[in-house]
Amino acid sequence: MVGSGSVFRRKPVELIATEHEGELARSLGLWQLTAIGVGGIIGAGIFALAGAVANQTAGPAVLLSFIIAGIASAAAAFSYAEFAGLIPKAGSAYTYGYAVLGEIVGWCIGWDLLLEYTAIVAVVAIGISGYFGFLVEQLGFALPAWMLGAPGTGPGHVVDLFAVVLCLLIAFLLNLGIRAAARFETSVVAIKVAVVLLVIVVGFFYVNPVNYTPFFPFGVSGAITGAATVFFAVFGYDAMSTAAEESRDAQRHMPKAIIYSLAISMVLYVLATLVLTGMQNYREIDPESGFSSAFAAVGLPRLASLIAAGAVIGILTVMFTFMLGVTRVWFSMSRDGLLPQWFAKLHPVRRVPTRVTWIVGAASAVIAGFLPIREAAELTNIGILLAFVVVCVAVIVLRYRQPDLPRTFRTPWMPVVPGVGALFSIWLITFLSPATWLRFGLWFLLGLLVYFAYSRRHSALA
Repeated sequence: MVGSGSVFRRKPVELIATEHEGELARSLGLWQLTAIGVGGIIGAGIFALAGAVANQTAGPAVLLSFIIAGIASAAAAFSYAEFAGLIPKAGSAYTYGYAVLGEIVGWCIGWDLLLEYTAIVAVVAIGISGYFGFLVEQLGFALPAWMLGAPGTGPGHVVDLFAVVLCLLIAFLLNLGIRAAARFETSVVAIKVAVVLLVIVVGFFYVNPVNYTPFFPFGVSGAITGAATVFFAVFGYDAMSTAAEESRDAQRHMPKAIIYSLAISMVLYVLATLVLTGMQNYREIDPESGFSSAFAAVGLPRLASLIAAGAVIGILTVMFTFMLGVTRVWFSMSRDGLLPQWFAKLHPVRRVPTRVTWIVGAASAVIAGFLPIREAAELTNIGILLAFVVVCVAVIVLRYRQPDLPRTFRTPWMPVVPGVGALFSIWLITFLSPATWLRFGLWFLLGLLVYFAYSRRHSALA
């Protein structure tokens, strides 16, 4: 222990890497971890966000928006990969910050991620609900208005029932045990990737090069602004890294899974946006269902419906990845004594944190059921960006503080690469709305009250 009486006390990396062995079940292999990462990265970004940015912000240069965002995200991903191989434990940014920058920093990041990840699960559930309603209408059926959409959008509408059920369903799947849950996630990710490949291959034959001109209708600044928007579509590996303690060989597999998942996702993003902006002029792209509308416009309505169905299935994996992430962060904080250890109780057979999982499932269901998607979305983003900053700074500090630690992956071009990741994340934070800062400030203040009233005295390091 370092500074055991200080809020900046930290546990030695060597101790974290070896403690609590045998608690969580180690069942995940390399490709299951990669599937969880891909499941968290590819979602609304490819099925909705790409069309919106192409239509309103970047035009055909949305391709460059994704490349810029991917490079910036990779800078942070390399930092996560180094830590994942060095500290193969649940908790991700919380655990890394705790080990290198001190308890108060780890606490703040962990506390932020509890809200951010839970809100992302809720936002995605609301989004899937909207796609589901569209599909049902396409099939000629009519559901009661109170079952789908944002609360208040129809007479007597008070709850998005479908979104509520989805949140509870994901909690149920995670409670079946990590092996069964990961098997489900891998299968669904395979379906999602197959749909994206279908879009790319079929759409290629309908590309008209004329649609790429002008390539920068909004100027180069439009492509850069678009990068700030789509950056939120190229993280997800951070939540996947919380599952390090459930990997069969985390020190070897986690760094590879982080890099593989981002690389696979970026290739699919770039090819899909190239096809989308080639099939339709950017002015005609539907900002809400870009690919479905593009295929309908070229006379392929059945394929358009199939793509919409793929979007529903594909976005479901994002819920899985981020609910896995929040439950593992909460579990780690409780195991360290920063939150009541009652939450760290594992199922005796399945070795998963059942209590925390059901609480998160219920909390995300409440947010998804009773908040419009815009208000729910405003709870996200800032905490994840701050986590990126902490991890990028921490990997620099640890590299110079303990250069001889046995690292299975080393971030290249130190300290330039993590420095770029930190600076880009700080830059994106400046784009967030005042309402987002207000909500973050209130949650942060509540977190500090909890820390000084409970966590500091009950910490395992105290």
